Amino acid sequence: MSREQLAVAQARASFQSGTTKPLAFRIQQLKRLQCFITERRGDIGDALKRDLNRTANGTVLYETLLLEGEIQLAIDNLAEWTAPRPVEKTLLTMGDDVFVQPEPLGVILIIGAWNYPWALTLRPLVGAIASGNAAVIKPSEISSHSARVLEELLPLYLHKDLYPVVTGGAPETQELLKLKFDHIFYTGSSLVGRVVMEAAAQHLTPVTLELGGKSPCYIDKNCDIKIACRRITWGKFSNCGQTCIAPDYVLCEPSIQEQVVDEFKKSIKEFYTDDPKSFEDYGRIINGRHHQRLMSMMEGSTIAYGGDSDESQCYIAPTVLKDVTGESKVMKQEIFGPLLPVITVSDADQALEFINEREKPLVIYVFSNNKKLIKRFVAETSSGALLANDCLVHYSVSALPFGGVGSSGMGSYHGRHTFDRFSHMRSCLIRKLVMEVANDLRYPPHTDKKLSWARLLLLKKFKLGRLGRMALLAVTAGVAAYVMMLLREKY
Repeated sequence: MSREQLAVAQARASFQSGTTKPLAFRIQQLKRLQCFITERRGDIGDALKRDLNRTANGTVLYETLLLEGEIQLAIDNLAEWTAPRPVEKTLLTMGDDVFVQPEPLGVILIIGAWNYPWALTLRPLVGAIASGNAAVIKPSEISSHSARVLEELLPLYLHKDLYPVVTGGAPETQELLKLKFDHIFYTGSSLVGRVVMEAAAQHLTPVTLELGGKSPCYIDKNCDIKIACRRITWGKFSNCGQTCIAPDYVLCEPSIQEQVVDEFKKSIKEFYTDDPKSFEDYGRIINGRHHQRLMSMMEGSTIAYGGDSDESQCYIAPTVLKDVTGESKVMKQEIFGPLLPVITVSDADQALEFINEREKPLVIYVFSNNKKLIKRFVAETSSGALLANDCLVHYSVSALPFGGVGSSGMGSYHGRHTFDRFSHMRSCLIRKLVMEVANDLRYPPHTDKKLSWARLLLLKKFKLGRLGRMALLAVTAGVAAYVMMLLREKY
């Protein structure tokens, strides 16, 4: 039995033992995960420094802070999330218990990403634990130092059989994908997402695919361009542009292009100084292969600012490109790096057309003071999310489902949405072995009178408060008495 097979077999055996069912156990494991993050913050920070040149404060801001909040949210709300969820009733089910009961799926496979190797691997794990599942965790081998720390230290805190960490590259991932899981959660590229989905189909396993794409950013000429460009600069160049929801390109009218480029220059200097290479809060490209990919993407475009690079350090300066069209090389795939193309469009109509001609992105950004224009972008486009007048921050709102649509992904998570994603919503109807006379309505012979009563009992639905329910109960009693009287007649 391979290492991957053993990990999955142990996780399934532990799940089937019922260990994860009690809420007390789930809360205990969530608190242990919380301890892991706080007690091992130094180890996590050291790993990210080596993987992405992330600072200690950057690690807290972009990796662990929201993760701690997600864990606490689950702990505080777990009793409510796991409780039966009543549904509306008909006259026929007024005396019954009708509810939806969330129940664990089983064993989840979580395949993490390298750009935020802790947040994007452990945040879905929070939901898996809260919903009572076992989970096999496969961190990305590209962020190798983070993967190693996760493999060595997480088993010291969590149940090692229920939540094993399996490290390795493509062969190990492929071996895992051959095995049966009850859900697969993958964060990464669309190319690998297709491989994951194909493998999952062999076992009819549902998937959540958190992918990416080219997220557009439209700047209205009448907005505060300085503020817009500061926020876009932060959203684009955080983590050296290696963020799935980073603005991929900017659309604006020709009349403001130079002002937009100039404000980007000012903001880059403000945030990262005149020498980003030596500035501690500016990261690095993950490896040489991605560095070469990004350098080649600039071919055919004019560098308006930046463009410096050092392959030996996997460094590329924050770079703004102009004279870019939809056919430029930089527009052929998701950038996922510190290159920001500026494309001119005649107006908002052409911007909407440009966006809608392409695959549905993970997020659309629009900067405008015009509420009607923002509503047009909401109504006339489709994307995983839409954010007006800021970048990235929707990721921090646990009440919002985070995910893509079309080629940018399927399924969503965060907060309760992760719990629901990893739960089977079981329909439950609990009836009593009484009032059998009422069931004569459904038994043969099927007369016109029976059909008319069935229509009332089945189609009339109610959403009522306490007083309304009391009144309905009285009405129901009257209807029941009348039905019983009718049923005594011969049909």
